[in-house]
Amino acid sequence: MVAADAIVTVSYKRLFQRAIAAAPERLHFAAHSHHLWPDASYVGQLAAWEDGVRLADRKWERVMGEIWPAAQAHVANELRLPDPSTVVFAPNTHELLLRIASALPKRPLRILASDGEFHSFRRQSARWEEAGTARVHRVPLDALVETARMGAHDLIFVSQVQFGTGHVFERIAELAALARPDGPWVVIDGYHGFMALETDLSAVADRIFYLAGGYKYAMAGEGCAFLHAPPGYGPRPEVTGWYAEFDDLSLPPGSVGYAPDARRFLGATFDPSGIYRFVAVRDMLRQEGLTTADVAAHAAGLRDALLAALPIEAELLNPGSPARFLALRSPHAARWKAQLEAEDVIVDVRGDVLRIGFGLYQDARDLEALIGVLGRL
Repeated sequence: MVAADAIVTVSYKRLFQRAIAAAPERLHFAAHSHHLWPDASYVGQLAAWEDGVRLADRKWERVMGEIWPAAQAHVANELRLPDPSTVVFAPNTHELLLRIASALPKRPLRILASDGEFHSFRRQSARWEEAGTARVHRVPLDALVETARMGAHDLIFVSQVQFGTGHVFERIAELAALARPDGPWVVIDGYHGFMALETDLSAVADRIFYLAGGYKYAMAGEGCAFLHAPPGYGPRPEVTGWYAEFDDLSLPPGSVGYAPDARRFLGATFDPSGIYRFVAVRDMLRQEGLTTADVAAHAAGLRDALLAALPIEAELLNPGSPARFLALRSPHAARWKAQLEAEDVIVDVRGDVLRIGFGLYQDARDLEALIGVLGRL
């Protein structure tokens, strides 16, 4: 057993009292999958409801005039984007992916991706192949840039952090150098990177798309995905909703107009409560003086202490990675996950990989308890 003071001395459980009280015996080590919500998110949820009943039809003036710009500013500050107007929100990243693809005029689309992308992209790209609307070239992560340089693709898609292995893609700038408004376009899936690693896109913001959302490390839950869209890329997505409408007097009568900024990728009416929660959580972090670097350091302390005392034998797939989870390969992974769940210890499995994720709501006592349960597997 590892002594608590040898692991980490700071606890932030006070910021998560509602989530912890909801299941006080649970040990939740799946922050990389479904991050527990801080109390601030409850405040944001209530604010969305109260604005809905207080303002009724006029709530959209507040949503689009105050909450939306505040959320844009938080994303831009986190990613060092020079212009918050390049950020647009949607209920999930899949909707945004469809709009990006619809803005590319060529068919079949020639897509390059890593062989470790998340199920949403994997399924959609496989269906495009099946329908004949895309040809998809999947390569190992370390071969992606060299393959992209061959210049045979319209869309290049890669995760900032691979969801299965925790491997970090560190060559975004090299892909960005290949991007052009007429193709190829570079799309970075940042879901396991946003607010997990410090990310500075200032040098590439004019050339790459970046997708992420509030469900994981942003601690805001569902319904708050976002896209950074570089100016000049995809001015007229074919998949479009009425929120993207823009009256351009220079267009011929009957033409479909688009907003000049990232709103061109908007859909239709949406539930804004996720954006309220995101803003409330980000405001809380600012008030607490907690940066992404601070949260990552807290998680890294827990991760490193677990590695030092890990009582199970498994192959670590992401040694030295700043990813906020351990990826442990073993033929026993599924059985371990089931045994842990039977004791109300929450982790997750991807195939033969057990993933253990770390967050702000865990402390030394949680880690000691986790090590004890792992030791009994």
